[in-house]
Amino acid sequence: MSSIKLYANDLILFAHVIDAGSFTRASDLTGLPKSTLSRRISELEDELGERLMQRSTRRLVLTDFGESILEYARRLGDETEAVTALAQHRQVTPHGTLRVSLPPEFRELSIVEVVTRFSRQYPNVRLELDLSSRRVDLIAERFDVAVRAATQLPDDSSLVARRVSTLHNSLYASPDYLKRHGVPKTPADLLEHTGLVLVTSGGDQQQWRLTRGNERWEGVPQNVLSANSLGLQQELAIQGLGIVGLSERFAQPQVEAGKLDQVLPGWQLPETVVWCVTAGRRLLPQRTLAFIELFREMLAE
Repeated sequence: MSSIKLYANDLILFAHVIDAGSFTRASDLTGLPKSTLSRRISELEDELGERLMQRSTRRLVLTDFGESILEYARRLGDETEAVTALAQHRQVTPHGTLRVSLPPEFRELSIVEVVTRFSRQYPNVRLELDLSSRRVDLIAERFDVAVRAATQLPDDSSLVARRVSTLHNSLYASPDYLKRHGVPKTPADLLEHTGLVLVTSGGDQQQWRLTRGNERWEGVPQNVLSANSLGLQQELAIQGLGIVGLSERFAQPQVEAGKLDQVLPGWQLPETVVWCVTAGRRLLPQRTLAFIELFREMLAE
């Protein structure tokens, strides 16, 4: 019996063609001409001694033999990706494309600064940003990093969440608003004021949950102006339209400029944890690690 000489690349190309659904789309994804793909799959079939697929002008249909080979071909592709990820991980200079998902409040409060500093430090990395409150699927949508702000994240064995910062939150209002409506002395006084309240992705208004030591208070003012944009709510507070909950980090420049005053000093809203979430099934390229580290440094400043 003569020995069979197989080339791993041909098996990987076979998996690409099947996953793409056609030689045309596989050609677009791999950058190889359709004629080259067709020839290499035919040579693979000749070497194996059986047809892997039935071709027609409309679709590709796997044979039983092709179905059994496909699992191994895909496994080879996964191993090749792992080797590529290892090579990227060891690169000294980050480069390539970095796809990042961020919640919209970072667009309005700090993302320009993040992008500017990252682009200057790593000019060989091309950033692609998705600014949305939706929870993206990192693996299916091929994102490298998702920045998420939450007390805790749902369990997902395919993802790794890195805590990059903890934001301490308080209530703020403009001096003009407090002059016109009075300064709340207790949390119960908030009920008589206008609250600039965030709306969750599910459309619900966020309750204000205040703590001071062992004391607790929860409620929402009678008058509410709600939105899903923290940056907008901050600006409305500066314009004197109500009281808003902000992180001390983002509010401090406005306090120093005399545009906002802290309301009910000593009372705190729940902390917000900022996470960088990545797909945990592969090593992280240097460009991803560089973004996470820079983002962590900037939030700590």
